[in-house]
Amino acid sequence: MAINGLHGLLYSSEPAKLRAMLRDVFQFNSVDAGGGWLIFGMPPAELGVHPFEGQNFEAGHRHLMSFMCDDITKTIAELRAKGVNVVGEPNDEGYGITTMLHLPGGCEVMLYEPRHPIAAAIPSARKRSRPKPSATLGRNKPGRRARRAGRRR
Repeated sequence: MAINGLHGLLYSSEPAKLRAMLRDVFQFNSVDAGGGWLIFGMPPAELGVHPFEGQNFEAGHRHLMSFMCDDITKTIAELRAKGVNVVGEPNDEGYGITTMLHLPGGCEVMLYEPRHPIAAAIPSARKRSRPKPSATLGRNKPGRRARRAGRRR
């Protein structure tokens, strides 16, 4: 199968502020797709499928993006020190510890310290190892495809 990545979208009423936060606070690497439109390389990703039930579903979420970390308490302190709006205190969900981040322009992203095995750390079908998510969310560099796209511009 030819699926080789996941491209996510965040819709924001303040896209320039959100792009600046992702670049400067979270320190995600990016390529400029033209006119300052940044496309960010993300840490390893995984996708879960949940039933139509539970706290997030009842809150109106139908799709949810989470930034994973190894130490949610430390990560929250670092993000708050950088001006990120972290909502409340961490909540133990059993499968992991979560809280919500309110990002510029009305974007909500979950911050998540998982307690289950991480699919993103499993070697791919081509037997390449993928790095484990780090507590500092922006340390991983974009993949080969994103680096190539950056050279084309």
